[in-house]
Amino acid sequence: MDNAPTPGKGHLTEQDWKVGVDIGGTFIDFCALETRSGRVASLKVLTTPDDPGAELMTGLSLLAEREGLDPASISRFVHGTTVGINTVIQRRGVSLALMTNAGFEDVIELARLRMPDVYSLFCSRPDQLISRDMVFGIPARLRADGSEAQAPDMQAVIEAVTTAKARGASGIIISFLHSWRNDAQEAAVKAQIAKSAPDLFVFTSSEVWPVIREYERTTTAILNGYVHPRVSGYLTALEDKLVSRGVTAPALLTKSNGGVMNAAEGKRSCVQMLLSGTASGVIGAAWLARRAGEKHILTLDIGGTSADFALIIDGEPQFGTGELIGEFPLHIPSVSVSSIGIGGGSIASVDAQGVLRVGPESAGSTPGPACYGRGGTQATVTDAMAVCGWLGHSQMAYGQLQIDVGLARAAVSKLADQIGRTAEEAAQAILDIAISEMFVEVEKLASRAGVDLREFTLMPFGGGGPMLGAFLAREFKMAKVIGPPRPGVVSALGGLVADLRGDFIRTVFTHLSAEATPLLRKALDSLSAEGLAWLSKQGHQGPATLHVSADMRYVGQSFEIEVPVQAAWIAEGKLSPIEDAFHAMHAKLYDFDDPDGEIEIVNLRLSAIGAGPALELPVEAEHAGAAAVPEREIPVFTGKEFEWIGLYRRDLLHPGGRFSGPAVVAQEDTTFAIPAGATVDVDRHLNLHLTFAE
Repeated sequence: MDNAPTPGKGHLTEQDWKVGVDIGGTFIDFCALETRSGRVASLKVLTTPDDPGAELMTGLSLLAEREGLDPASISRFVHGTTVGINTVIQRRGVSLALMTNAGFEDVIELARLRMPDVYSLFCSRPDQLISRDMVFGIPARLRADGSEAQAPDMQAVIEAVTTAKARGASGIIISFLHSWRNDAQEAAVKAQIAKSAPDLFVFTSSEVWPVIREYERTTTAILNGYVHPRVSGYLTALEDKLVSRGVTAPALLTKSNGGVMNAAEGKRSCVQMLLSGTASGVIGAAWLARRAGEKHILTLDIGGTSADFALIIDGEPQFGTGELIGEFPLHIPSVSVSSIGIGGGSIASVDAQGVLRVGPESAGSTPGPACYGRGGTQATVTDAMAVCGWLGHSQMAYGQLQIDVGLARAAVSKLADQIGRTAEEAAQAILDIAISEMFVEVEKLASRAGVDLREFTLMPFGGGGPMLGAFLAREFKMAKVIGPPRPGVVSALGGLVADLRGDFIRTVFTHLSAEATPLLRKALDSLSAEGLAWLSKQGHQGPATLHVSADMRYVGQSFEIEVPVQAAWIAEGKLSPIEDAFHAMHAKLYDFDDPDGEIEIVNLRLSAIGAGPALELPVEAEHAGAAAVPEREIPVFTGKEFEWIGLYRRDLLHPGGRFSGPAVVAQEDTTFAIPAGATVDVDRHLNLHLTFAE
């Protein structure tokens, strides 16, 4: 963090701060840019699980004290939160009722008839977020073409509402068959509920995500309703706290799709922000990678609880649907991220068979790893790093934590005695297991994407990414690792540079033929109007970019693939380019295509994008022959024995500097562990470029 005197009141009014905030399981991260001077300030504050939002006020106070940040000078405030996803994972959401067509009450129980792990004899499906006794079948029916076969029985609706309220429901989800084609029945039932029980909130599946397939549409609406009260309450409190601190900029929220939206929409479209933190981390990493000239990146975001992985190909994040929120699939567009329960706070234990295991349980921020000195007594990955000597040589989290190696050793020693190892050997085993667990997950990701990771550069970030990232890269024989200047706050930076981005969908379900052209044009026009209206509602006044894609398949296939298309192809009735794009994508994914096969278009998708601020971070001039001098030598257990290696301070490394591993680079938001065989170069953006010898 740059040090600067607190400016006077007159100077404060000339500032223009843009602040990104991201809340994780252990820390809340701040990345603040003063655009007129180019000064960047970053900060980490321990989370307060019992009082969500208090850590935000603490962080703003510290930024004001240390950096002279005047809340009134904040022109852009972007916030990512885990309130939604934690509500699902911890099952602390509101009690809901579901209204669906009579005879289809088991839609969420049947799901897709898939077991989470088909190879496990002990696998069981998760309990649904709405219990079976809270599902009500309403006599009502639309035909597949959207015409009405049976009007909703409003007396049945009134009786269901009475029963649901008696059983403790606070909200109701309405999901009828074919509402993606005609939402009139859902809207009518919603209006009736508003008359009968105005104290209940109601969401219809067609307003949340109007897509074909009733299970996917229903579960998405349920997730939205399940977290709605907590997310809405949190955002209302957030806005009130910002106003009380003099922040006049509207609160923007990071979304699962890597974009942002305003808080008012976030209170209703809660499902859009369930993966906001992980998505904004990938967006921040992609922005940093483009500045550094890197095209293909594997991101590694390690926090206190989990490790998240994503691929950036040709400078762009990858998107998909079906990401898991706890045990439930999310069927809206999201930045594709794979996660595993391995983080800095992951607890190591010895099972009944005497096998050492790591995670998925985490010590979190309270009590945290033993070495934090906050009451934790169980050994964690962070404690293992401290015992091996990689940590404990400087303060952490901007001076909020001082590593107590003695407490870490005491915790690890308990496990060491159980497995007959020394404390250092047990600590190394914990690290080896953590890396091997991540290796398996990353290998799956690479296989699904069909990429060779040796052609990629690893970018580790988060508080724990730099601690373990280089060791994981070495296992994959990746040639390069890039360490951004402030890896601990990349997710917060992602919010700063993110665009406004809204995703919209229309199910058209038609053969790709000349007869379908009017239908496709009508759907595209409707999507375009909706996207532009959404941007306007967000307050965007500049030019807009509209990305169009189509979910397509060969006739007879059960599921489709998403294919980017150009709006002009649809507008001008050019079907051949659409066909060619589909065949090419199918061949890329499955190494097979059928040029003579008949094609169906199931959905048209549109992303409406309003460009975010064009931010520039300071660039330092290169220093020819800039020396990288270690502050001192420290003993580190590197696997078999202790070695004396160099400890470098990140703020003293300048462009052109070079040094070799094994080494440790200490900074305020994290610690870089650099293994033997790596050469480190510092570029003009103050990135660390690690290259491994062949």
